[in-house]
Amino acid sequence: MQSTALSIAAMKTGPAMAATGSANEKLDMAIIGVGGQGTYSYRNVQKENMVAVADVDFERAGVPYTRFEKSAQFTDYRRMLDKMHKSLDAVVVATPDHTHFHPAYTAMDMGLHLYLEKPMAHNVWEIRKLTEIAAEKGLATQLGMQRHTHGPMHRISELIQTRAIGDITEVHSWVDSDRGMFPNNKAPNGIPKTLDYDLWLGPVKHKPYAPNVTPYGWRFLWDFGTGEAGNWGCHILDIPFDALGIDYPTHAGATGPEPHPEMTTKEMHSWFDFPAKGNRKAVKLNWYQVKGGPKILKDLNLSPDGNNNLFIGTKGMLLCGFGQFTVLQQDADGNWVTKATQKDSMEFEMPEQYIPDSPGFHNEWLNACKDQGPAPTCNFSYSGPLSETVLLANTAYRSQSEFDWDHETMTCIDAPAAHAHIKPNYKRGWKIRA
Repeated sequence: MQSTALSIAAMKTGPAMAATGSANEKLDMAIIGVGGQGTYSYRNVQKENMVAVADVDFERAGVPYTRFEKSAQFTDYRRMLDKMHKSLDAVVVATPDHTHFHPAYTAMDMGLHLYLEKPMAHNVWEIRKLTEIAAEKGLATQLGMQRHTHGPMHRISELIQTRAIGDITEVHSWVDSDRGMFPNNKAPNGIPKTLDYDLWLGPVKHKPYAPNVTPYGWRFLWDFGTGEAGNWGCHILDIPFDALGIDYPTHAGATGPEPHPEMTTKEMHSWFDFPAKGNRKAVKLNWYQVKGGPKILKDLNLSPDGNNNLFIGTKGMLLCGFGQFTVLQQDADGNWVTKATQKDSMEFEMPEQYIPDSPGFHNEWLNACKDQGPAPTCNFSYSGPLSETVLLANTAYRSQSEFDWDHETMTCIDAPAAHAHIKPNYKRGWKIRA
């Protein structure tokens, strides 16, 4: 069968923003994937007019699913959008990584505003297509990187952008984790009667049902998930991306244990080169998945506790996490000394606060949908390049390669093994001409 996105989109007429009503009215919304993380998003948007819900497992979908009328409950999001799209302004998508792209692209192709869970999609090509159509349609988008609105994150960006520690030459970012190498135990358990497993698989070629994969273990299998890079990379790399204003790298590489063809890794180190831009110097970004943090912390006698980023500048260092930061500078003897923290500026001259407080991460998106505020802070023009970088780390790791990256053509130059991971090969019936 032909792509549902195409058949539905053909029925949609008028400008992309036409669906949204008066700024004072509630949005008519649908949510796709309301169990698990979807429940969190549902709670943050339920003040709007929740019109319809789709979930492949109505039992895991839980209480939120039962709050919709029977006629508004769907298992197949395609049927929901086919029936309801003319009644909608916006959609929330909170499904596993391998099923982000199709409902997200379909909804935006129909002119619907979109809130999407990270890591945006399952591969670089999908992310780029979502970024492009969001811009083409002029839609309000937000990627689920909710820590972006935390106050300490803003202060970190202000410190870096005002050159409090000079020009940044390198950044070390990490997730303190050894999760991965998750076995797909193809147990003889029957598929739960509440789960439409074929729809859960979506565009992925058939794999036997395994109870330890659905609903959560999928995250650590390449067919469905993106490992800890996809799980945490968008959150953690949000800090240097926002602070430095970086977007597309020009070079990427990675190393780690020998890649498994099915299971995501327990450890990796990847690196990216970002060219100079405006008054910012070129910078090298390192991304690690490693228990206890990267070696540079031990070398500098720095604690990983509560931290996930280390900025190295020409006038000092900034060690930080989502809710804390420490400014360090060298004394006359070359020892690194704490000059300021998020709790105490000591005698360090902190920059004036200029990044405004957020009205709330979901509220940013809801306000933009109603034309009551600016573009959300994690809209796809920002979070798209970030998400691509996260998945390029997996691309480099799985191919055990280093390559120049042409972001305009999405090409791993002279690295065919890496390039093979850029674009997906969907099973029959799920191809989209994007």
